[in-house]
Amino acid sequence: MAALLLALGGCGKSSAPATAPEEKPADVVQVAEAVNEFVTVDGRTFSRQGKTYYVVGTNMWFGGYLGSEGAVGDRERLIRELDLLQRTGINNLRVLAASEQSELMRAVRPAIVTAPGEYSEELWAGLDFLLDEMAKRDMTAVLYFNNFWQWSGGMSQYVSWFEGTPVFDPDVTNEWNAFMQNSAKFYRMEEAQTLYRDIIKRVVTRKNTINGKLYNEDPTIMSWQLANEPRPGSDEDGRINFPAFKEWVHETSKYIRELAPKQLISTGNEGSMGTIRDMALFIESHQSEYVDYLTFHMWLKNWGWFDATKPEETYESALQQAKKYINEHVDVANQMNKPIVLEEFGAERDGGSFEVSATTVYRDRFYEEFFDLIHSHSASGDALAGSNFWAWGGFGRTQNADFMWQEGDDFVGDPPQEPQGLNAVFDTDASTLDVIKKHADKMSQLVK
Repeated sequence: MAALLLALGGCGKSSAPATAPEEKPADVVQVAEAVNEFVTVDGRTFSRQGKTYYVVGTNMWFGGYLGSEGAVGDRERLIRELDLLQRTGINNLRVLAASEQSELMRAVRPAIVTAPGEYSEELWAGLDFLLDEMAKRDMTAVLYFNNFWQWSGGMSQYVSWFEGTPVFDPDVTNEWNAFMQNSAKFYRMEEAQTLYRDIIKRVVTRKNTINGKLYNEDPTIMSWQLANEPRPGSDEDGRINFPAFKEWVHETSKYIRELAPKQLISTGNEGSMGTIRDMALFIESHQSEYVDYLTFHMWLKNWGWFDATKPEETYESALQQAKKYINEHVDVANQMNKPIVLEEFGAERDGGSFEVSATTVYRDRFYEEFFDLIHSHSASGDALAGSNFWAWGGFGRTQNADFMWQEGDDFVGDPPQEPQGLNAVFDTDASTLDVIKKHADKMSQLVK
């Protein structure tokens, strides 16, 4: 429990009238105020500071990197980014808290975990700076510890370390089912879980070097998230891994709860599409009492719903499939009586262009439709408690002809294994920013 800072005595002379109303002891008031600073779960909704809390967020996985004082950092840019996000109405950022040094072709460099048991204090200090600046703007953070995919090292790098084998690189082999099955070995590897828990403990109990706050006492951190898009494995063979996956979700969430009882816990899972396309397995793997709320993601291009080079032919069908996917997950969350957040969704620029100058007519249409549906569900009391679009590019730019990230380049939201500009929202995307701001304003009117 946080230390009580209210003094029981005071300077100067004062006297209360004999008929003064009964007041709660100062320590009780202080504790109540401190608890209310944290985002909590109230049935199907979030609550903060005694009011309903809706997530109007984005993914800014590189936030801690940008906050670093090292070569990859740019604190001046980070402050500009946060100021623009605040003006746009964003109140939540989803951020990477751990990455693994890897020979993977498309992994981000440098990494936070440089080798098993060795960590970059410089990059974690960048996360300190980010959280401190977010607190000044009354933003909250979702911090995730791992990655099912290759772009930050992730689970396959753990497997490589403890199997003593070369890391499985799907960008070289193009064997995605085999890659997913390889990543899923992570759940069953005792040495990997020991290292993973050491990282969790180091982050959760870390003392912020900027403001002195312990991370597990900082209400800026809304949620600890197990990983980015953890899956049981491939759609073809993942069922054999499901029992281990389910146990991992429960046991890891329980471990985090012991370290951070005041903060929420989520998985970072994509929903049914990330659980072997089986809603029943999604529900089963999220029934743990230590998983406070649900998450799901939605990818129009990756799932073959929308083709930006054939927008008129594919827009309407993609929109209907997207709405169906959203509604199905809201129905499940209602039944489970847990809030749910659409914490990843994105759309390409017109024509599939990666150029910052390209228009965003269809992206804006998708965003408007999704935001209207989110608002409608929230306003009606459903469990849909907000969203984080993917991803924030802000003032970042790529100079590469092939648009692929190279070490030393700006971070623009799209991870290193994807073209830079694929889904990023830049500071110059005025029409998209206007759509987001209008949604933020509408969601703020629901707060009560």
